[in-house]
Amino acid sequence: MKKETKTTARLEARVSREIKEQWQKAAAIAGLTLTDFVIASVQAKAQEVIQQHQIIKLSVDDSKAFAEAILNPPQPNNALSSAASRYKKFLGQNDTQN
Repeated sequence: MKKETKTTARLEARVSREIKEQWQKAAAIAGLTLTDFVIASVQAKAQEVIQQHQIIKLSVDDSKAFAEAILNPPQPNNALSSAASRYKKFLGQNDTQN
């Protein structure tokens, strides 16, 4: 039976002594190793950035689709035309009652 192996990648970063001490203090408070704290923090920030990008991207795409629909509306289908005729007829009847 083959044993599954995890592939990992190494990441190195140089930071000032003060920053490292601050991170170590925060990690200790959180009950994590410095490595686990850094990984969790970076992962959370990465997910936040990606999510914000997707929200903005979807908003831009939706805005373009909306503008396109307003500037170049499709022809109404039979159901919409029929509903508009019924509505106009209804409004005409109500106008004569007043």
